[in-house]
Amino acid sequence: MGFWLNPVQAWVWRDPVRRGYRLLRFAEVEADGGRDLARAAELTPDPKLRRLYLRHAADEQRHAEMFRRRGSDLLRASAAAGAAAGWQPDWLAPGERGLDDVEVEEGRDAPLLAFLHLSEAAAARSFKTYHAAVRADPETRDVFARILKDENFHMSYTRHELGRVAPKKQGWLLWKARLGRLWKGYLRFAVALGSLMGGVLLTLQYFILLPVFALGAKRAAKREPEGWAAARDRRDLKGQY
Repeated sequence: MGFWLNPVQAWVWRDPVRRGYRLLRFAEVEADGGRDLARAAELTPDPKLRRLYLRHAADEQRHAEMFRRRGSDLLRASAAAGAAAGWQPDWLAPGERGLDDVEVEEGRDAPLLAFLHLSEAAAARSFKTYHAAVRADPETRDVFARILKDENFHMSYTRHELGRVAPKKQGWLLWKARLGRLWKGYLRFAVALGSLMGGVLLTLQYFILLPVFALGAKRAAKREPEGWAAARDRRDLKGQY
């Protein structure tokens, strides 16, 4: 995350309600990553990787609990103070993986390690930015500081194990993982842009087309007779026929 976004992050994290919801979202992502890593530990035939995956999964679950506890505390304190929920800019604080789900398949430890290495590196950069953005909240700042230590270990072990598992393909696997992350980033941008353009088009239709139909309805209403009119054939309305 570039230096130029630091002022934006300071604004995102300044509101305690928004901060609480962000942390709860991070808790969901961390818990989901922990489940994926537990699944990877079941599938890998490598005993060393199995131990590392299980440790990584336990770290992710612990991070989820830390984020959940701190986010809940912030929301309870904000509710007691009568603070209202504000706009939630998810794309400005995407957490560790966001929509980039871990791809866990049997016999594919090397691609998984490459993906995890890049994901943990991105998470470390993001959490450093968030750590600096919450200077006024020492408890949340401490949560990010403790998690950053684990992220650095995760980034280190995934790179080392990638070199052990696939020494000749590690460079290509890292580039392939980078391209995959770029593609997913493009898809997220395309979805966000499509949603924005759809909202703009619907708004334009509402203010441009709807008045035209309303004007036509008013003109048609003027040609209609007002009130009740007697039947033209003046037959006995009390009879059956």
